[in-house]
Amino acid sequence: MTTPADPATALAVDADVHSASTLDKSFYLDPALYAATAERVFARSWQWIGDLGDVAAPGSLSPRQMLPGLLDEPLLLARDEVGRLRCLSNVCTHRGNLLVHAPCRAAQIRCGYHSRRFDLDGRMSFMPGFEGARDFPSPRDDLPQVALAEFGPLAFASLAPAAPFADFLGDLPTRLAWLKLDELVHDPSRDRDLEFDAHWALYVENYLEGLHIPFVHPGLAQTIEQASYRVETFRRAALQVATARDVEAAFELPPTSPEHGQRIAAYYYLGLPEPDVQRLPVGPVAQRRRPSRHIAYAGAVRAYVGDASRLGQGAAGALDEVEMEDEAVVQTVQRGIRSRLYSRGRAPRHERAVHHFHRLVGEFMGAPATA
Repeated sequence: MTTPADPATALAVDADVHSASTLDKSFYLDPALYAATAERVFARSWQWIGDLGDVAAPGSLSPRQMLPGLLDEPLLLARDEVGRLRCLSNVCTHRGNLLVHAPCRAAQIRCGYHSRRFDLDGRMSFMPGFEGARDFPSPRDDLPQVALAEFGPLAFASLAPAAPFADFLGDLPTRLAWLKLDELVHDPSRDRDLEFDAHWALYVENYLEGLHIPFVHPGLAQTIEQASYRVETFRRAALQVATARDVEAAFELPPTSPEHGQRIAAYYYLGLPEPDVQRLPVGPVAQRRRPSRHIAYAGAVRAYVGDASRLGQGAAGALDEVEMEDEAVVQTVQRGIRSRLYSRGRAPRHERAVHHFHRLVGEFMGAPATA
């Protein structure tokens, strides 16, 4: 049984990584703290809501679900007749009926319950049976619009963004400007559904450091140079850069790249503190994951591939194997932190990105700032 945690204690992390401890274990075990992350973390950060392939043409509508199993927010991508793309609520403002159930083309959005209609910009345009209603229509009868951002072929949305989408990207757009994101193609054969007993934050923490690679990923360790593995943190993002060993595949970087002349095996990027991960190894491949409503992790991997001919090479050579190794070790950590003899660990210099993540979690959850 987990004792309800005091956020001021559980989420306080020293600003100095050399002195800091990790989050208290109650963050990973307390159902109340877990439930609070839905509104305080996920609703305020940017979530991936799919690609844009089915809304390329004017008049396209495509329903989306933001973080199924956690936020469960029904959204609708709508591209109007002049080509502007919006993200709208997919819930009728009359009685709450879901509006669009499958991708389609239409001149209007029509509710199948009482025939309320909306233009593709979300404005209500028609409603039968409301003759004589006072103060009707009003702005509250229009569909709420949700913050939307595009990154290559991918769409992101936020219900109450704590910061602009660019803040969650760091310098990724300029750092990887040479990478042709618009040429990424969804590869369903590499999609996977995930479900295992571990908190989403433990999964993120594992992703954010390379110290474990030689001990957990012996295959991956043979393709990258551990000594030159480096981590960069931005206000709300972290980027890890792995250098390829001499005989392994590497990116062909243009002169405009800060890493031009280096043999880069992989870029691993994460917007913080939300857990959607975009992984860009040789290839590249982008993978997305999501948390579940419960502490046990349930998610989905959706793979986007650039140069498919390079998928079996270098850091991209054993993605499934690395994934399974990560899942296994994160689950053992989840079991370990339940111990009555463990409270919290340390976050030394090799885990700067983990420390940065912990600080952002505390910030989003309202923990008092520490020096």
